[in-house]
Amino acid sequence: MPTFSELSTLPAALQQATAALGYQEMTAIQSAALPVMLERRDVIAQALTGSGKTAAFGLALLALLDAQSPRLQSLVLCPTRELAEQVCKELRALARFIPNLKILSLCGGVPVGVQINSLVHEPQVVVGTPGRLIDLLDKNALKLDALQSVVLDEADRMLDMGFLEQVTHILGFTPDSRLTWLFSATYPPEIRSLSQRFQREPHTVTVESRHSTDSITQHFYSVEPSERSEAALALLLQQQPSSCLVFCNTRNDVRDLCDFLWKRGIPALALHGELEQRDRDETLLQFANGSCRVLVATDVAARGLDIKALPLVLAYELPNDPDNHTHRIGRTGRAGESGMALTLVASAEKPRLQRIESLAGCQYRISPLPPRSSNTSMPKPAFTTVVIDGGRQDKLRPGDIVGAFTGDGGLTADQLGKIDVLATRAYVAVQSAAVPALLQKLKGSKIKGRSFRVRKL
Repeated sequence: MPTFSELSTLPAALQQATAALGYQEMTAIQSAALPVMLERRDVIAQALTGSGKTAAFGLALLALLDAQSPRLQSLVLCPTRELAEQVCKELRALARFIPNLKILSLCGGVPVGVQINSLVHEPQVVVGTPGRLIDLLDKNALKLDALQSVVLDEADRMLDMGFLEQVTHILGFTPDSRLTWLFSATYPPEIRSLSQRFQREPHTVTVESRHSTDSITQHFYSVEPSERSEAALALLLQQQPSSCLVFCNTRNDVRDLCDFLWKRGIPALALHGELEQRDRDETLLQFANGSCRVLVATDVAARGLDIKALPLVLAYELPNDPDNHTHRIGRTGRAGESGMALTLVASAEKPRLQRIESLAGCQYRISPLPPRSSNTSMPKPAFTTVVIDGGRQDKLRPGDIVGAFTGDGGLTADQLGKIDVLATRAYVAVQSAAVPALLQKLKGSKIKGRSFRVRKL
């Protein structure tokens, strides 16, 4: 594959960012789509999460905008808040060497008044979900008349979730001259219709449409519906995963399974559509930084979640949509790592399994549950998340936090894990055994010359 440094049409600031992020060779979707987008052509691309598509359209929209112009120039539409936040985070990383650039996330779960205030000075880039964007358009707070480019990310999922009318409504506010880049994992007739209506002679890009499952070991286990929770617990105790994503079909199942696991000594976290935005953010942060070993989620809530080192995926039951099974198992076995996907199957779910087999082009063997493990518990997470009540708005940077935690806090560098600095808070993964002493030592101490509350999440 060609490298980013060979792409002469990519501006120097973006070349610098890709180098700083360790991006060297382009992925298949980047190699095929990015040069075409930089030529200011419409693109329809078939690509999955994890294929590098966000960097592909992110680099293109950043390359084409004018950071000196105080107008909104690029809009990225996403089906869920999680995906929108993931995209926003990557765009900010790619734009780190572009001065005076404002990238804003506009999703539900945040008071609309706060977002209206943030739009008084227009951002150059907005990433958002259809419902909230329409709210802001209806209140005349969001102006799309200067848009240069629109990205529809995971377009098939947006249509599956019933957003076609909302997407069409939003695009009606945009200039006819805009570029439209459409990214979708599948290419159903509805996507073709959307493309024909809103794109001009789009260049079609198709890369491998499904994640390779060569590095994933799959097992299907027969279970009675009333035994699902016990079966999930037994498999977790047997596998002892460092991290595991458990998929449920409904938010009620998510809540019930989490309650069950907590009572059995496994502190699982829940991720579903009814959580407030901060709770969702903190749940994802804890799972990504190693402070939580088990995350129980619905398919929609986990959309856009990209945990690179995930050794185990467990399906509490088979999904109704066979494509969702592919998305579930595609969360593990990434970046050259091996992974395991375990699925519980009740007798009534056999027709769902047949549809999955038809899609995969193979047959799967359903086995009895393995003998119970001698393990009666799972080790606690190696890390605990510490929260600082200050963030980007307070000019806090990861280096400031490292300095305070290894200085006054008395930690060594290897006792620190992932650091996430958000707008008003920062989250730090700290080796669990070191947390009590750290919090005691930081009482009365300052970070970057200022006093911030530091606490355990």
